[in-house]
Amino acid sequence: MAKFKPIEVLKTLRGKVCSHSDMYFANKKYGTRYTGKICHPRTKPFSAEELARQTKFAAATAAVKALTAEQKAAYSESFANQRKYKTLYGYMFAQEYAKLAPQGGGN
Repeated sequence: MAKFKPIEVLKTLRGKVCSHSDMYFANKKYGTRYTGKICHPRTKPFSAEELARQTKFAAATAAVKALTAEQKAAYSESFANQRKYKTLYGYMFAQEYAKLAPQGGGN
């Protein structure tokens, strides 16, 4: 029997592998690498709760993009005093998301 020697990427894969979908590879900031497969793509429409959550997410994203330089500087000062978020953008997004009125299931 032949010896199988996987390439470097495949040595660390875990979980089930199926043959009916493409694998994707991604690199995030700070050196995080991951792979994935979309085995069973969504076929049903979004519920009202899911649409409300998507709308709230889009509103928070728009709010972060609309911040002034002074507001960003204030967020930068408070960001330095916390340890929960790795990036300033993530911190600003979380603060703006929390300001929005709860929609769809208290999210």
